[in-house]
Amino acid sequence: MGVQGNGTNQKYERMGSETAEEEIVLTNNLQHKLAEDENGSIINNINNVGVMSGAIIFIQEDLKISEFQEEVLVGILSIVSLLGSLAGGKASDAIGRKWTMGLAAIIFQSGAAVMSLAPSFQVLMIGRLLAGIGIGFGVMIAPVYIAEISPSIARGSLTSFPEIFVNLGILLGYISNYAFSGLSVHINWRIMLGVGILPSVFIGFALFIIPESPRWLVMQNRSDEARSVLLKTYDSEMEVENRLAEIQVAAGIANAEKYEEKAVWNEILHPTPAVRGMLITGCGIQCVQQITGVDAIVYYSPTILKDAGITDKTKLLAGTVAVGFTKTICILIAIFLIDKLGRKPLLYISTIGMTVSLFCLSLTLTFLGDGQVTIVLTMLLISANVAFFSIGLGPICWVLSSEIFPLRLRAQASGLGAVGNRVSSGIVCMSFLSVSRAITVGGSFFVFFLFSVLSVAFVHNCVPETKGKSLEQIERLFQNEGELQGGELEMGDTQRLVQKQ
Repeated sequence: MGVQGNGTNQKYERMGSETAEEEIVLTNNLQHKLAEDENGSIINNINNVGVMSGAIIFIQEDLKISEFQEEVLVGILSIVSLLGSLAGGKASDAIGRKWTMGLAAIIFQSGAAVMSLAPSFQVLMIGRLLAGIGIGFGVMIAPVYIAEISPSIARGSLTSFPEIFVNLGILLGYISNYAFSGLSVHINWRIMLGVGILPSVFIGFALFIIPESPRWLVMQNRSDEARSVLLKTYDSEMEVENRLAEIQVAAGIANAEKYEEKAVWNEILHPTPAVRGMLITGCGIQCVQQITGVDAIVYYSPTILKDAGITDKTKLLAGTVAVGFTKTICILIAIFLIDKLGRKPLLYISTIGMTVSLFCLSLTLTFLGDGQVTIVLTMLLISANVAFFSIGLGPICWVLSSEIFPLRLRAQASGLGAVGNRVSSGIVCMSFLSVSRAITVGGSFFVFFLFSVLSVAFVHNCVPETKGKSLEQIERLFQNEGELQGGELEMGDTQRLVQKQ
């Protein structure tokens, strides 16, 4: 879509497939930017997701922690990360998107170092708290930054691309667990938690190479710098000027009278119908992603496999590697299809597939008992569940929450959504062992199945299709409720897209 300026009027019209938007090229700066986010995702997940699932076995043996302390250690990271997510929105508006990512890396690495050297459970918790705050910053700002700097035609793929490295980080964590499990119980888990510190050097270098978000630069009245960044991500100078004009409108510079001045949080807490719809979709999808139990599988897969009948620790960790490998491979499907098939079709496939696999997994663990058949079916169903998660709900959750909010609210609203994600994850992780002891592991997965049924209904009723639309066009979709059920914009829609003065 292009923008044609005529005085103060901004008219939007559909662009053909031969226009410059379809000829966008990604330059080295954009690739450097992706590399930085990917490294951050790897680090976070090596230390705090994949590794912890196996390291907790040896931490429990070395530090003699109780089951309750185990739940707290695993789940507290998600809970405390909400502080980072809330602070991340304010920090990114103050110091910029990319330097907020740098701050996230510093805080996280400090926590990782403390954990790897911890002599006691109390010190281990301090490191875990620091790491959680860093992760809270990271999960909020990374998708916002990518969404703001990416061209519309490739935004879905680029925003979900770091999800490959999230899953790669989990897989590498599982592999490191398996590789170091033969060492002394006092040493192995420390090495597992410490290996993720090494890539921080690359983040430091990347921060001096990657560009700042052009939308943040416009908000700071630095439009010339924003133009320079856009010239590195778009191949046409005319397209750059069109996009810059759209961003200026959204930021309240080109037509400041469009939005009255009000505090961001006041607008979030007292939303208009359009903003309310955005909050329901953006925050809701974040909670839905976690209440279906994916983090229970990622963190407690050794416990689940042990319930299925695997008792040897090495075999348990080898089983988690298989799960991590499946999760990593399947995310590639979403990367290739998200901007072709669209967000909503992939979400349907994902949530329905997860619902079926969770139901079958609950039946398998509840009624088949221990044995080879149970082990094989459990492995297959866990792998199926994470596969369906990775082709839809996993990456698309972050894509949607970073692209649907207007520029003036994007950082804080995305942070609020990340808070919902982390709180939901924390509740699941901090209660899974206790709930499983009360109603069995199979019973826990039946509860996840019920939540997964609700996720299908949520996708049907609350998620619009945003494929191929600019961030500014998506905002107008919510302002024009009739567009929510529509797919691509039709020629007759342009009359409704003429901005009002």
